[in-house]
This record gives sequence, C-alpha cells and structure tokens, in this order.
Amino acid sequence: MGAEPVNVSEFQRLAREALPKMYYDFYAGGAEDEFSLKENVEAFRRITLRPRVLVDVSRIDMSTTVLGYSISSPIMIAPTAMHKLAHPEGEVATAKAAAACNTIMVLSFMSTSTVEEVASSCNAVRFFQLYVYKRRNVTAVLVQRAERNGYKALVLTVDVPRLGRREADIRNKMVSPQLKNFDGLVSIDVESDNGSGLEFYASHTLDASFCWEDIAWLKSITKLPILVKGILTGEDAIKAVEVGVAGIVVSNHGARQLDYSPATISVLEEVVHATRGKVPVLFDGGVRRGTDVYKALALGAKAVLVGRPVIYGLAAKGETGVRQVIEMLKNELELAMALSGCPSVKDITRSHVRTEIERLPSML
Repeated sequence: MGAEPVNVSEFQRLAREALPKMYYDFYAGGAEDEFSLKENVEAFRRITLRPRVLVDVSRIDMSTTVLGYSISSPIMIAPTAMHKLAHPEGEVATAKAAAACNTIMVLSFMSTSTVEEVASSCNAVRFFQLYVYKRRNVTAVLVQRAERNGYKALVLTVDVPRLGRREADIRNKMVSPQLKNFDGLVSIDVESDNGSGLEFYASHTLDASFCWEDIAWLKSITKLPILVKGILTGEDAIKAVEVGVAGIVVSNHGARQLDYSPATISVLEEVVHATRGKVPVLFDGGVRRGTDVYKALALGAKAVLVGRPVIYGLAAKGETGVRQVIEMLKNELELAMALSGCPSVKDITRSHVRTEIERLPSML
C-alpha cells in the first residue's frame, strides 16, 4: 500500500491498482477519441477565481438544499453503473458513505444492488436514475419500486437513445453482470462475439423513440419530481422547463456518449440563463477539486454530482474510500470559500470567477 491519498485524483491510481483491467477501463473510459473526456476536466482549468478579501470567514456554511432536501454541502453522488464491479458491497457501501456525509446519492438504473437493498441499508435522502426501455412496463415497474422504497425524485437520463462508442469496452469485450433489479423483467442473453456486450444489451433494450412528448407518460405514472439529466444547450433547457420538469442536470454522461460534445462546465451558464431561475440546475462532469465545485456554483449550479471519483474511492477502500473522496472535496470547497471571501454558498456569485471568454479581451 502506497502513501495515503491527499487529493481525489490520487484515488484513481489506487483504483487502477485494485481493479481488473476490463473493469477499470469500463469506469475510466469515454467515447471514441476521448476528447470530451479530457475536456470535462481541462475546461475547469481555464476558469480562474476572483477572490475577495477582508471578509469575515471565521465560520463557513456549506449547507444547501436540493428540491427542498437539506444536504451538508452542494456535493452529491452521481448515478454510475454497477458498483459491485468496483467492490463486493457495491451500491450499499456507496449509499452508507453518502448517508454518513449527509448528502444525496442518485442510484443508477443499472445498479448491481437492488432498489430495495440500497433503501434498507441506511437512512438517507436518495434519488433514482431512470432510463426508458422499449418495454415501458419495465421502466414503470422500477419507478413504482423506487417510489415505494422512499426514493424522493427521479433523474431521467436523456442522452442515451443508443449507447456511445466506448472503444476500451469493445476491445475488452466487456460483459454486463446480471442486474438484479431486472430479474424476471428483462432477459437478454448477451452473446455478442464482436465487441462490447453492454452495447449489445443497450441496443436491444433502450427506447430510441422516447421524446419530449413522452415525459407526460412518465409524469402520469409517478408522483415523484422528475429531473432531466443530459441537457447541454439553452434550447433544450427551455423545452425541459416547458414540459414541467423539477430540475435539470447539465451533463454529457461523463463524456461516454457523444465525443466532441462540449465540456459541461463550458455550457453550464448557457443552461442556467435559459431556465431563468424557474428550476434548479445541477451539474456533473469533470469535478476533481473543491475549486471545481466552487466554479460550478459561481456559474449558477445549485449543486454538483460526482461520478468517477466516487467509484475510484469505492474500488480503493470501499465505503471508507467513498467517504474520504466526498470529505476531501468538501474540505477543499470550504478552504476555497474561506480564501475567496464567501462565508456561505449563497455568497458565491458570478463575480467570483473569470471564464476564458472574459480573459481574452484583457489579453488583447
């Protein structure tokens, strides 16, 4: 065992050492050339901070609310698939860490622990991620199970009419484990010799016809608020507000779907402006530092969701690792707030950051 990690990125190295290559590549990889995968992280580096001084920062309050639920900081756990490939306790370990950190976990539709197992593992506010299957009743059954088990919102992921081309998974012939949530609901024998079993599974199950009008169907089968995840343009943000969603998640699916889609931090502000404050805007993609969280909040995000770092923490050290990742980001955010003169999250404003576009005129 090497030195204790001192930042979130160091957990990635530990995860690579801990995991079989196929599983590490599955979590770490992106679509095609992985341009957007690198950009999600790099784009944060082009945003600088405008710290204010001589503000009383003797007490820092990071707490906030999402859909009315209080959390200890604006750092949530993003839906990521198949946690048991990272650690035997899977999503249950992640859920316990989220509860210990007093934050919200979004359980993946493709989780390796059941909706019920995660719900009974600990007391916490949890959301449930949703894909729409060709057989709508499969989606409907899972919505009902989530509702019955106390999940507080649905996170409809809208950027996967088909699975992105993830070449590492094709090379590794990545096969999905049996997902217990679908026992008795979906049976597809994944015997695809020519590449990724996941791609084969997705192409046979996901409903590529699902469109804006169909959100009315989803609203008709549940009382839960619906957040739409996968919005990257102002135009789609306006449509989402029009169909009555409860919130938006600006996301490019961790750069696993359409390569050369923009880094999410670069389009966050466009989406925030388009919603005109009517719904909360959450954010994911490339968050690796507390300063990244700070930048997203300054550009209008209500909270950020963290995906891969949580998986790396889980792979390295189970529940403890997930907790350490969240706490590291929280501690870094707290320091960034103190050093830039923001005693609470509502004090973090647009004037606290300078984006690349704003830097250009000053360089001319």
